[in-house]
Order: sequence, then C-alpha cells, then structure tokens
Amino acid sequence: MKLSIRHETTYSYDNEVRNSIQYLRLTPQESERQHVISWELGLPRPARAQVDPYGNILHVLTMEEPHASIVISANGQVEIDDSREVEHDGHEVLPYLRFTRLTQADDALRAFAHEQCRERRDRNGLIDLMHGLADHMTYLPGSTGVESTAAEAFAGGAGVCQDHTHAFLACSRTLGLPARYVSGYLLTEDSAHLASHAWAEVWLADGWYSFDVSNRLARPERHLKLAVGLDYLDACPVRGVRRGGGCEQMHARVQVQQ
Repeated sequence: MKLSIRHETTYSYDNEVRNSIQYLRLTPQESERQHVISWELGLPRPARAQVDPYGNILHVLTMEEPHASIVISANGQVEIDDSREVEHDGHEVLPYLRFTRLTQADDALRAFAHEQCRERRDRNGLIDLMHGLADHMTYLPGSTGVESTAAEAFAGGAGVCQDHTHAFLACSRTLGLPARYVSGYLLTEDSAHLASHAWAEVWLADGWYSFDVSNRLARPERHLKLAVGLDYLDACPVRGVRRGGGCEQMHARVQVQQ
C-alpha cells in the first residue's frame, strides 16, 4: 500500500517571539515494513539533522530573529507492507521497561493490567488488554491535554490516541513487557480520528508488535511510523521552546491518502 502524506503545522503568537527552537520528528525511516519513496520538509530556514537516542531522525530548527509565526510542512510518499505483523530494528529493548511521568501506573492501572491479562504475557493477552482499555476509555477529543498522565486519563474514563497509548504502555510495563510510544500517520475514513496518530509497540520475544487502542487494531496495516520513544514527549512530531510571544495558537492540517 502506498500512502501520500501532506502535513502542515502553523504556530502564531500574540506578540513577536524573540527566538525559538523547534525539535522535529517528521521524517520516516526505511524499515522492514515501510519504504520511503520521497519525503521533503518545508521549513523557514535550514535545520540541523541528527539521530536522537531512540533512533529517530530529528531536525533541530533554530530561529534566532524575531518572528510572529512559524509554518512547518512535511510531504511525501511511503510504501507500506501491510501484511507484516512484527518488526525488528536492532535497538535495545530494555530501556522501554522504564516508566515516565506520563506513563506511570497507579494502583488502578496495575490492577486493570493483571485483570485483563492474568498470567498471559503474549499477543492474545495484549489484544484483550487493548480492547479492555478501549471499552474503559471513550475516545473523546478535548477530555484531556498534552500533559495528562495515563493514570489521570484512565481515572476519567476518556481520552484520545495519546492517552490510550500511555495507558497501554503503563499496563504493559507493569506486566514486565518492554513497550514504546509510536507517533505517525493513519489512513482512515473516520473523521473522529485524526490522521496524525499514536499507537504502541510491545516487544514479545521475536520482535515489536503493534497495538492501536483507539482503533482496536493489532496489526499496523494502515499506519506510517515517524518516531518512537518512552512517551509522547520523546516521539511527538513537533516540540519546541521559545522566548516571548505571549499566547500561542497552533493549527495543524494532515492529509493521508492511498
């Protein structure tokens, strides 16, 4: 399956920003299940490219002059092997056992993980966990924020793909299974789910298996991977810091087509 991506993010500010730095994980990599045919970033100035600690392609965009807005775009085509269920990338798996502030399991999440999986530490057990979380946490945009933790979203019984993924990571790590956050794009006709998406991958003896709680999918057949990490903060497509500017408005447009 060939996917065509158009992604534009615009930041605008009430006052001029004195200077800013944007960290961009907007470039997919070649892997066993995706072949990058073409890809281009549209930036206001050249950015420094590097590889981050999780193996993601990271561009650092530095704006040292005053500015009132920033427009960042990513466009390209990627061929997806939608028949592949497991992936291997050569990176260490043990770091993905570590909890973070966003993925720390509380008593309720720990109890839920053990209730759903019992003694099972296999794909079938995790599929049951995926459906259990989808049943418990209604997909409801606006019910949480980017700083909401897995425990907070689980207690509230609602969230978006970021919250579903954080809760799944909290449960998986509770069970002793390395699990990582994935950011990317999803080909979908469901207008309630954004094309810019997040899901989880868990290491099960022979490779990384995907679990998309929001869509109840245990195979990444319509997913294009951008970046991985311990949580949203490690893998989000655009993240930055700035001096000045006052209030900020962010508008993103994402189009994913076959």
